[in-house]
Amino acid sequence: MEDYQRIADTVAADIAAGRLRPGDRLATQRAFARAHGIANSTATRVYRELARRGLTVGEVGRGTYVRAAQHAPGPALAEPADPARRTRVNLELNYPEVPGQAALLARGLTRLLRPDVLSATMAVAPATGTGPARDACAALLARADFRPDPAGLLFAGNGRQAIAGALAALVPPGGRLGVEALTYPLVKSVAARLGVILVPLATDASGLRPDALRAAHRGAPLSAVYVQPTLHNPLGVTMPAERRDELAGTLRALGLWAVEDAVWSFLLGDARSAALPPLAALAPERTLLVDSLSKRLSPGLTVGLVLAPPAHADRVAAALRSGGWTAGAFALNAAAGWLLDGTVTTVVEAKRRDAAARQELLSAHLEGFRVQADPASYFAWWELPGPWRAETFLAAAARHGIAVTPGAAFAVGQEGAHGAAPAPHAVRVALAGAAADELPYALDTLAAIARGTPEDAQPD
Repeated sequence: MEDYQRIADTVAADIAAGRLRPGDRLATQRAFARAHGIANSTATRVYRELARRGLTVGEVGRGTYVRAAQHAPGPALAEPADPARRTRVNLELNYPEVPGQAALLARGLTRLLRPDVLSATMAVAPATGTGPARDACAALLARADFRPDPAGLLFAGNGRQAIAGALAALVPPGGRLGVEALTYPLVKSVAARLGVILVPLATDASGLRPDALRAAHRGAPLSAVYVQPTLHNPLGVTMPAERRDELAGTLRALGLWAVEDAVWSFLLGDARSAALPPLAALAPERTLLVDSLSKRLSPGLTVGLVLAPPAHADRVAAALRSGGWTAGAFALNAAAGWLLDGTVTTVVEAKRRDAAARQELLSAHLEGFRVQADPASYFAWWELPGPWRAETFLAAAARHGIAVTPGAAFAVGQEGAHGAAPAPHAVRVALAGAAADELPYALDTLAAIARGTPEDAQPD
């Protein structure tokens, strides 16, 4: 083991023991080197190693800080300050569930439990799925002027695998993928595993800027762009029709592919959706549309969808097979049944009402703060007031048993690297993970923390 690793182990032990707490600022690398009698270059390697382990976060111009602990499925939380409230309130994960949902899904599974039907659903399904699943999912994706060809539909185990398959089909190792400067964190991890270079692209109040896409492609050719035109996660922005048209024209002009993530678009409502055609309708020959049933129904028994131009479906199917990302036959049959018997429609309508009600709570309890959200979505982007940073705010919230996601999780670029933008002093608040009766308490608690200072929030 090298010297820098042994020293990093010592700092890691201090963090684990609580001698260094989330939000604590480490010494400058020069001061750290003097204190430990090591070269500045060794101190740099120590700090890099701590960041690689996920123990610290660097902020340009501000220093290096101890991160809030990260453990699957979310941060490990300290004991809540109020002993009467020991239940963690999860405003980090976002899998909505509405009353009666499980009973509806159970009824739809009854037919699959007959031995003859169950035997058939145990077979291996190809990436192209089954005829009933293709027809049902094509109808699910259809809009007023958009009727997808079922022949272009492919199936993954979930939405994340669908994204991975789409990216693997379009971007070779070492290739460049354009993404919004704040993007879905999973795309960052998928890109790292595929050896794909992420290129952050500027956005504005209408979403991804086509001029930024053109400039990035001129600088060094992109293989594709990943974009969330509807209910962007985490900002909640939905592209207006004019921006969609411009982006579709840019894709054609550049000969560039887009991976269009539509996973949250079901919340938008039929009237708004009808006026906002997907990129897959505007530039079908240049777009892979990705969707899933996990947010509509359940993350545990779901399928992911990739809609490709039929001429390119084999290419995407090969990527899904090679990654082991294809859907199981049982999930495909269950999904087709829930789509055909109206279960999906019923649950989606309930979730739209639930999301709207939770957004009203958010507006009431975080009034006066800089919060950006769509009234139809299950999340919000909260720009924290000074002097709060995301990491210290996370730590303070954790001491009250509340988990939120730091803005840095969505930012593209290595934190603290030369030329990288500072980590955003913001958090994403996910509204679907908390019980309805816990949400007001959690929002009030976060508001009270934000009105104070990091010093006020320190434990006694």
